[in-house]
Amino acid sequence: MNMVFNCHLNEGDTFQVAGSEHVPLHTKEKYAYTLWTRRKSHLNMIPHFFMSEAIDLFYISLMVFYADRKVLRRTQPDAWTRSITIYMPVLCLDKWNANKQLLESMLDFLTGDHWHFLFRERILNKYEKQRREVIQKSKKKLSATEFCMLSGGLDSFIGATDLLASGHCPIFVGNYNGGKGVSVYQKKVIDLLSVHFAYDKNRFYQFYAAPKSGKEDTTRSRSLMFFAHAILLASGMGNPISLFVPENGVISLNIPLTVHRSGSLSTRTTHPHFMEMLRLLLSNMGLPISIINPYQFKTKGEMIRDCFAPQFLKDNVKWTMSCSHPDLGRYSGDPEPSHCGCCLPCTIRRAAIKFVGIKDESKYRDSVYKDPEHAINLKSYRLGLKSYIEHPMHPLMAIQQSGPITKRNEDYADLYKRGMEELKNFIESL
Repeated sequence: MNMVFNCHLNEGDTFQVAGSEHVPLHTKEKYAYTLWTRRKSHLNMIPHFFMSEAIDLFYISLMVFYADRKVLRRTQPDAWTRSITIYMPVLCLDKWNANKQLLESMLDFLTGDHWHFLFRERILNKYEKQRREVIQKSKKKLSATEFCMLSGGLDSFIGATDLLASGHCPIFVGNYNGGKGVSVYQKKVIDLLSVHFAYDKNRFYQFYAAPKSGKEDTTRSRSLMFFAHAILLASGMGNPISLFVPENGVISLNIPLTVHRSGSLSTRTTHPHFMEMLRLLLSNMGLPISIINPYQFKTKGEMIRDCFAPQFLKDNVKWTMSCSHPDLGRYSGDPEPSHCGCCLPCTIRRAAIKFVGIKDESKYRDSVYKDPEHAINLKSYRLGLKSYIEHPMHPLMAIQQSGPITKRNEDYADLYKRGMEELKNFIESL
């Protein structure tokens, strides 16, 4: 069944689609997001009002995330793949029509669904015009040639640490959309970085965005929304921007340990194929933003080992959050967000920390996979590793399992082998 959503961004927009759900993003009726409201004076420190193409991408990402949270996968014939149509008002109609197929293909790959867009033209609404005027009049401005994503996770913490330790001066952007788990760790990481490096807190931006009453938890599209916030701010700098997306290459490759983790059943946030499509979209839209993952060919353990401020990292690993569901501990009476210890991101994190031989003081709710569901996870990891050892797929074939790899195949294959060994050494120690 095709689900249809009709976005509105202007009070005077009367466009209707029979059988669609009306989603007014210019009101708080169905969506909560803080772009325009969180620390207004802070937003005004961006030198220029944002490029129209970036504003469009931001709202597209909100709508995609809205549909992603609203349409349940379990109700689909295969309990996963959905067909979603979005009627979207945009400022740059011709450009989006020209890049419609690219956008749809990019989202199909990211989420494993079938996306369809129908664009119509709009003008800036009154809230955007007001913000434009205030930004233009504001006197205190930031300057930057680099932005960096800051999720609160271990990889992004290493990325931020390396940039600051080597004398870079980026603007950091974080986004959260669930419970307090991610937000708490993002704020802690910001405090740590700003104090240790005596770094201006005005250069850290943190935003919230989430549909109200969303039910689907897989949320494969949230990474696009995360990127879109940073791209939007970067478009207001008035100069080309390098946008750093720090993530270890093993996670980026998204190679499944078992068939149960194949394809879009595991995140494709920074998979090389998705990143190439996103880069092409930004280029086609005329947005002067280059996306860079400096750790594309490193494992998580290698990122920790090679960090430019090793003692600072060692002291603060415990304040980073890698878990898929940090807030679930509340169901077992844990008042604070913590790592489950057993999901794939937690397992890769623990394997990386073991790889470098430092003491792991992170809080894990289950460090021995004793919960029945966690025991199933461990069994699946062991089965996947057994297959890797006894019936190894050629690395050049293995790296193609989750999406096409067309460049630097040998480097990716070698990364895959090192990543699997890192994980194997941890699993065998349990």
